[in-house]
Amino acid sequence: METLPNESSKTFAYRVTAQADYGRAHCGIIQTPHGAVETPNFVFCGTHGAIKGATMEQIKAVGAQIVLGNTYHLWLQPGPDIVQLNGGLHAFTGWDGPMLTDSGGFQIFSMGYGGVIDEIKGKSRPNALRTLLKITEDGAMFRSYVNGRLCMLTPERSVEIQQALGADFILPLDECAPTHRTRSEIVASTQLSHRWEERSLKQFLDHFDDRQRMYGIIQGGIYEDLRTESIDFIKSHPFFGQAIGGSLGVEKQEMYGLVDYIMQQVPVDRPTHLLGIGGLRDLLEGVNSGVDTFDCVHPTRIARHGCALIARPEEAVAKEHINLKNACYAEDVNPIDSECDCYTCRRFTRSYLHHLFKARESTGGLLLTIHNARFMMRWMEAIRQAIRSGQWKSFYQHYIHG
Repeated sequence: METLPNESSKTFAYRVTAQADYGRAHCGIIQTPHGAVETPNFVFCGTHGAIKGATMEQIKAVGAQIVLGNTYHLWLQPGPDIVQLNGGLHAFTGWDGPMLTDSGGFQIFSMGYGGVIDEIKGKSRPNALRTLLKITEDGAMFRSYVNGRLCMLTPERSVEIQQALGADFILPLDECAPTHRTRSEIVASTQLSHRWEERSLKQFLDHFDDRQRMYGIIQGGIYEDLRTESIDFIKSHPFFGQAIGGSLGVEKQEMYGLVDYIMQQVPVDRPTHLLGIGGLRDLLEGVNSGVDTFDCVHPTRIARHGCALIARPEEAVAKEHINLKNACYAEDVNPIDSECDCYTCRRFTRSYLHHLFKARESTGGLLLTIHNARFMMRWMEAIRQAIRSGQWKSFYQHYIHG
């Protein structure tokens, strides 16, 4: 296996600090030049260099330790040169903690096929904008949604952009193939992803900066043997950690089973990130299988539509949230959650929040974003505490089975 330049550096490290009494759940610490990330943890998505509905300071205040930026979107607007002019992505966004950028591979998928989450939920997007023109050995060609210009995203260009942005963790370019493609197509896609990842890693090592590390991405669709092949590929290269990418099935249980299968084989001395997954049940199942970190737009997206996260399945009707735009909350003078310590729950009632959304006041989205962000941090804190205290099995089973 190749080794990293300046491998003796102490700026990055990962270690497991506690093992659960059930499953493969564990607590860990990921050390970066911008601070530490306790795991298991949730990564908030700042797609365009901003968390929709809240400032970076507000996200920091709820307990967030790491955020994500999107290479594809930041490349097209404002461009890596502008970000560098502002001192890099940390300075540009006002976020002084650890940061991750993805490679643009998921955008290749969504431009051509729609989203992974849509597949898992059994939805389709027949009218979605398709800007992808073609995928070749070189990379992905598409038209910019900003100005229509022709763009080519190659593995080398993706890493070059990410190195210019300056996030702590970066990802190699991969192709995220949809579930409905044939096995032979998934085989070809997985092999293409591996070649792209090798080129990405070479670009990274040829221009190595000790302030960054790269995760490898495990592909292979729904096929266990292809996932094993991809895991073996990741093991044989000097990635800091591994990310689980690609489509994970059309049903939740299929996804849980596949993630568990993958987690039985990944290197335990490297952190594992599950890309694009963020439902409460999803987090519990992922943690129980051994996943360290997750990212998803779900908490902030549903906040903008009037939905508040809660951990009481009986009230949320198994959807893990309530919709405060519903008429039943017009006279509800309770906070969203009496046990929540966020600014929104300490100061405002469900009735007031209902009013804000009916009046189309943007403040409603802001207040729910703060609550949902704090909820996610409280959820992850509770998970870590359950693991450390030897109560994980009861915590997990209580939520899953009631």
